[in-house]
Amino acid sequence: MAGGQQLGVLNALDLAKTQWYHFTAIVIAGMGFFTDAYDLFCISLVTKLLGRLYYTHPNAPKPGTLPPNVSASVTGVALCGTLAGQLFFGWLGDKMGRKKVYGITLMLMVVCSIASGLSFSSSTKGVMATLCFFRFWLGFGIGGDYPLSATIMSEYANKKTRGAFIAAVFAMQGFGILAGGIVALIVSTAFDHKYKVPTYEQNPDASKVPQFDYVWRIILMFGAVPAALTYYWRMKMPETARYTALVAKNAKQAAADMSKVLNVELEAEEERVHKLTETQGNQFGLFSREFLKRHGLHLLGTTTTWFLLDIAFYSQNLFQKDIFTAIGWIPPAKEMNAIHEVYKIAKAQTLIALCSTVPGYWFTVALIDYMGRFAIQLMGFFFMTVFMFALAIPYHHWTLKENRIGFVVMYSLTFFFSNFGPNATTFVVPAEIFPARLRSTCHGISAAAGKAGAIVGAFGFLYAAQSKDPTKTDPGYPTGIGIKNSLIMLGVVNFVGMIFTLLVPESKGKSLEELSGENDDELTQIEQAGAARTVPL
Repeated sequence: MAGGQQLGVLNALDLAKTQWYHFTAIVIAGMGFFTDAYDLFCISLVTKLLGRLYYTHPNAPKPGTLPPNVSASVTGVALCGTLAGQLFFGWLGDKMGRKKVYGITLMLMVVCSIASGLSFSSSTKGVMATLCFFRFWLGFGIGGDYPLSATIMSEYANKKTRGAFIAAVFAMQGFGILAGGIVALIVSTAFDHKYKVPTYEQNPDASKVPQFDYVWRIILMFGAVPAALTYYWRMKMPETARYTALVAKNAKQAAADMSKVLNVELEAEEERVHKLTETQGNQFGLFSREFLKRHGLHLLGTTTTWFLLDIAFYSQNLFQKDIFTAIGWIPPAKEMNAIHEVYKIAKAQTLIALCSTVPGYWFTVALIDYMGRFAIQLMGFFFMTVFMFALAIPYHHWTLKENRIGFVVMYSLTFFFSNFGPNATTFVVPAEIFPARLRSTCHGISAAAGKAGAIVGAFGFLYAAQSKDPTKTDPGYPTGIGIKNSLIMLGVVNFVGMIFTLLVPESKGKSLEELSGENDDELTQIEQAGAARTVPL
């Protein structure tokens, strides 16, 4: 529906100058992603503390440490919930509308964030089981935010700066990761000043106090705050014009909503939308041969690249503490008390987020509508591959004390190029290239493929990093063997991501209807209607 063929309300959105409502939409949708990232990644800050608090009995496999199966469950269960939520809410967003579903996901996140911190039980297993239960449903709500936020922002934006606006929503994830580290630093510092506790090495039994149990609960529950603050404004947002006009077929409502948003008078064009309604039966569905022909390779490209990216991205984020401990950047646990360990881990992750993660997101925001999605994604995968191999191949060189800073710098660069690269573009592109009636569903499928990769990364990296060096007498000695092989595998994964990027189309500067092929649909309908009215002489 380009040019003169496009509905007036959609053309007005495509050509609109950047206005206040664009920034409002970015903040409203972006605060959801701020909360998403905080909730998903704050668990990595407290897993070692959970081990210190609940697994100190002598019969534990490694006293003071979460068993691998428990650690995998606590860390990965939210990702499983996110995958399910992306599929369910993505589908629901196309059936019921973006706005109707948008508030449900946020309330689920608020309730489950609080409930996660209130995971009480008389037994260790009970606490862990309750925590996993609520984090699954927390992930379910987070999952809905992915397709809905991306779709809403893409359908609100103009075509000139659409990539930057969608990427800006996703960039709030960086601030969420940063906020998680800052909250952990504040809480751990406050408790450390109040309770002067010896290190584990000095006195294992006294290296923690019962009040430390509040630390992880406060950190997890804080995720409810930004979500709760955003709820009112989400409910005030009107439904997107593209859903109202192209899916709900209500031209009058679409024009009225966007007239208020854009502060201009827009014609309802009910007759044109009525003609579209008459040919509704000709529109193909997700499982049709026509969809496979038009968008099959596109969906394959968005799902595979997101899957491969998240294997690397979540492995790096969730297990930074293990990597930093292995190279000696974070001291051994026995040299710290429980609260010092939280502080050290939070400090390391905050530094990485501040210096590489956050800047990477905003480089994408600044350049995506100039460089294009394809170039940024290909470049990101390439440099992630290079830096992973540069870390992995001479791994034992980096574990030497004098080389640790070099390791951290190169490791930070992999974060920078994942965010100034495929971590941002895999979120942007699925919100642009599919038809309006399937946009949220296809974005949800692509995002769910990403979370499947995150689950592979979370569980796979955990067990790979558990391997022990047989040359060491201490069975708990943290070898670099598992981590080295994991980094090599992540390098290979990033290289394969470069190859599948070739299936993803460039969407820079085009209207959503041009990209999705809905433009072609209406031209065909107009031609058929004109032919039917022609009476041969």
